[in-house]
This record gives sequence, structure tokens and C-alpha cells, in this order.
Amino acid sequence: MARSAARRPVPFRWEGADRTGRSVRGRTLAVNAAAVRRELRRQGIAPRRVRRQSRLQGAARRIVTGDIAIFSRQLATMINAGIPLVQAFDIIGSGHDKPAMQKLVLAIRSDIEGGTALADALAKHPRHFDDLYVKLVAAGERAGALDTLLEKIASYKEKSESIRKKVRRALFYPAAVVAVAVVVTAILLIYVIPEFEALFQGFGAALPAFTRMVISLSEFVRDTGWTIAVAGVVAVAAYLQARRRYRGVRRLTDRLALRLPVVGSILTRSAIARYARTLATTFAAGVPLVEALESVAGATGNCVYEAAVLRLRDDVAAGQRLQQAMQNTDLFPNLVNQMVAVGEESGSLDEMAARVAEFYEEEVDHAVDGMSSLIEPLVMAVLGVLVGGLVVAMYLPIFRMGAVI
Repeated sequence: MARSAARRPVPFRWEGADRTGRSVRGRTLAVNAAAVRRELRRQGIAPRRVRRQSRLQGAARRIVTGDIAIFSRQLATMINAGIPLVQAFDIIGSGHDKPAMQKLVLAIRSDIEGGTALADALAKHPRHFDDLYVKLVAAGERAGALDTLLEKIASYKEKSESIRKKVRRALFYPAAVVAVAVVVTAILLIYVIPEFEALFQGFGAALPAFTRMVISLSEFVRDTGWTIAVAGVVAVAAYLQARRRYRGVRRLTDRLALRLPVVGSILTRSAIARYARTLATTFAAGVPLVEALESVAGATGNCVYEAAVLRLRDDVAAGQRLQQAMQNTDLFPNLVNQMVAVGEESGSLDEMAARVAEFYEEEVDHAVDGMSSLIEPLVMAVLGVLVGGLVVAMYLPIFRMGAVI
């Protein structure tokens, strides 16, 4: 085991000069630096410097969904051009900038070279190729249309990643408002209010109730601020851990998130868009509807819709029409149900599902843009109320004293 681990290729960065004396540089995978130098000399490059890629650099450039989408499109183009599968993987792997992606692609190439089917080779890397991806590739291999299926997968990955980024952006804005409000309020309570408190001690008169309340709040924050901050960090970490480990926590959180004003509407539309986009892709690939729904469930991004789609799968397997099963969940708008019904009647379910996906992807886009335009005045209003309230509380005694004089 130790010997095989030692021979495992690792990423190297190199610099050298080609036959014309021009400086060149690049990255490659090899078992050691000597192997890199031999390969460079074989290519007519005089190596000057070869060093191993650090783990920190590799971690900073980990594989993301966009990398898998680009890989899928590159592979589809090469297969369509008639390049053999092993050679296509070799070209993609050796030409990729990310060492982690190089390692992944060349590992898959090694399995294929050993006689493993592409779908089975991809299934060995579930972190980067989920069950849906593997099923679509397997369907493409069976139908002899692997390049077409890979193009569909690439488009699906790109659109799914696009809508995921939009949802994250939508969730970021409310969090940003709260964070800015908390930071500004904490600064005022910890550093500004005590200065006024020292000034008021020489007044020799009773302070207004609002001012006393703000001073008491300032003292409380100064005395227990670190405790509150640590407790908050621990609570957030505990919640994230519980959400990761316990499905009940995820289900409760997702259900509550769907009921939030504005944000809940965006999350609902994004879940429907993901459902429709995944259904269109899998059904167009020739995957049976029941099997497709099982893959669609995990792609919705919400536990409420995931459970609903699994119920759809059971109802459809029992002989019920998809449109009727969707209507029974009370989670899909009438527009979606009617378009699915038309698709079932006309035999174009994949086309109708794709239209539903496009409609709701645009809805999410408009909703996020609308939230973006509203967030700036909202931030100003929240900060104005907080800062203005604290300022008024501190100047009330001064105003009263001026009125008496």
C-alpha cells in the first residue's frame, strides 16, 4: 500500500526553455521531479526549475461545479470530433490549470484505459459526479449518443449553478443588513455611549427614561459583549453541524425558509426551476420517468420539495399521472401543473418541463434583481433608525437643559 501511494502522480510546476530559447512554464502530474524532467526533455524543453505544487495551493483551487460543466462540454466536443475517449481524457487532463482537476481526469482516464465503462469510472468519484450525472452518461453510452448527452449535462450544470448563485445572492442581502446593523450598533454602544455617560454624570439632574435605557443597554453590552459574541458563534456552529447531520433539522429549516417574506418566494421558484430543469434533462435522455424522479428529488435543493418529489415517484410508479400527483402535493402552481399535463398528453414532457424551467429561472432572476434594488434604501432606513435613535437618546438631556436655560 505504501509503495503504490508513493507512485501516485502529484502536481508539479515547472519552468524551462524550448528549442528556440524562449521561456516556457506549466503544470503537470508525475510521480516525482525526475519524471517531470524526463518528460520535458522528451518534448524538447530544457527544464530550469521543477517544484511540487503545495497542498495549500491545491486546496485553494478545488474543483467546483463550473469545472465539471467545462469538462463535460470539452469531452462532448472531442467525442463529436471523433477523438478516442482515452486520448480525449489525456488532452483535457494535461491541459487543465487546476492540479486537482488534472488528477481527477487522469484517474478516470486510467480506469477507462483498463476497460471500465465511462459511467462506472465516473461513479468512483461521487463527490464530483453525482448519481444523476452517472445515470445520464450511462444512458448516453447505451444510446450511442454520449456527445449529445454530455452537451445536455454541461448546459444543465451551468444553468443549475447560475440559479444557485442567484439564490445565494438573494440570501446574502438580508444577512448583510443584519450584520451591518449589529456592527454599527455595537460600536456605538461600546465606544460612543460611554463618552456621553461620563458627560451626563456632572449634570446633577435625572436623565430621561429613553436615555437611561440606552445607557443601561450600553453597560450590558460592555459587560457581557464577549459572552454574547462567543455564544452566538457557538450557536451558529452548532446549528450548521446539526443541519449537516440531522435531516429533521434540515427539513424544519427549509420549511421555515419557504415561509419567509420575499426570500421564501425566491426559494420556492428556484426549487421549481431545478425540478423542471432536471426532469427535462433526464427525460430527454431517455431515463424512465420513475427513475428520473428519483434523481430529480435530490436536485431541488429543498427538503420539502425533495420529499414531495419522492411521493410523486411513488404515485407515478403506482400508475397515477404525473400532473395529478403534482397537484396533490399543493406545492406546484397551477401553471406548472397545466404545462406538465399538456406535455403528458402531447408526448413532449421534456419540452414542457424545459419551458417551465426557463420561466421560473427568469422569475428568480427578476426577483433577485428586485431585491437588489430595494436593499440599499432598506439598509439606509435600518441604520438611520438605529443610529438616529441612539443619537436622540444621548441628546435628549442636552435639549432639556437648553430648554430650561
